[in-house]
Amino acid sequence: MTKRAESKFKINRRLGVNLWGRNKSPLNRNHEHPPGQHGQRRKKPSDFGTQLMAKQRLKGYYGNIGERQFRKLYQEAVRRRGDTSENLVELLERRLDAVIYRMKLAPTPFAARQLVSHGHVTVDGKRVTIPSFQVKDNAAVAIKEKSRDMALILEAAQSAERDVPDYLHIDHKEMKGTFVRAPKLADVPYPVQMDPHLVVEFYSR
Repeated sequence: MTKRAESKFKINRRLGVNLWGRNKSPLNRNHEHPPGQHGQRRKKPSDFGTQLMAKQRLKGYYGNIGERQFRKLYQEAVRRRGDTSENLVELLERRLDAVIYRMKLAPTPFAARQLVSHGHVTVDGKRVTIPSFQVKDNAAVAIKEKSRDMALILEAAQSAERDVPDYLHIDHKEMKGTFVRAPKLADVPYPVQMDPHLVVEFYSR
């Protein structure tokens, strides 16, 4: 098992959920206890603990975004009109690495981030190497022609583990797609329950 896979499994164990809904997650077996040699006694979490866990799940799901970057997204969500929790989800789903993952052009958010960073992705015909790049409505997202035969991309496109949500369009034959519109929380196919309103409560304490 690679260190990268181990790190993802550690996130799953720490948060107590199969965060990405993957078949290979150890939580699909009998890991009911928290990390530790003998597990830990379960206590009813405080409001702070519940909010912190909600934040860690959301951060972890999108490739374990750094705290400073995640807080900036929250601040931008607050600045915008409308419901802050919905705004936060929209900003997360507009990230280029998230779009690549949602389009099934990468098996995990971590792999999607790497594809973007290594220059394999274009937006409206221009190469973008910033995973946090905010994709606009109707923007064309594609894998560079020279990169379309990568095994990682082909395997992700053929995977039956998840579906492409309807706020995106993708042609896996051409490895090109469109970010049709910004999603609402109810549109996002999270494999586990996400509570962005608790994240908002955490930061607004």
